Amino acid sequence: MKRIVVFCGSSLGFNPVYKQAAIELGNAFVEKEIGLVYGGGKIGMMGVLADSILAKNGEVIGVIPKLLEKEEVVHSGVEEMIVCKTMSERKVIMSKLVDGYITLPGGFGTLDELFEALTLNQLHIEQKPVGLLNINGFFDAILVQIDKMVEEGYVKPANKKLLIVANTVDDLLEKMNNYKAPEISHVIHKVVS
Repeated sequence: MKRIVVFCGSSLGFNPVYKQAAIELGNAFVEKEIGLVYGGGKIGMMGVLADSILAKNGEVIGVIPKLLEKEEVVHSGVEEMIVCKTMSERKVIMSKLVDGYITLPGGFGTLDELFEALTLNQLHIEQKPVGLLNINGFFDAILVQIDKMVEEGYVKPANKKLLIVANTVDDLLEKMNNYKAPEISHVIHKVVS
């Protein structure tokens, strides 16, 4: 993977373990020569992640909607900042730039981006690895909900496998590098497991 988009919060949260995870991920990107594509912010998890990569001269591309392009939000240290019109356009631009997705702790926007990436893979529009870094059990409840969706017949077991989950940066990147997209049969939307 040459570039990965990271979805994460514009807040740091209350537990310093999340900030540390963003720094670890940034360091791993630089070490493995992976470029970061992200929301373009200088605040919260986004800012920490970008700063950790920029400090070591790694590649960072920001994609920010015009409505968020405010001095207190936009990261002025990112040389390549793409300003777009809408949040929806932002996701399309990000998708075209990357080979995979990683989600760190965040709020509603972060979950929206995660589930859109999964949906694109489920519909076979994309075949990119979608990773979830489950630091400190942050996403445990989401994972339980996904199991419930499978149990109740709303998500196919094969589609649940589209989400790559790990508790450490190294484990997640290894799983993502080894990811093989499921084959799709000639029957529309039928995934072969």
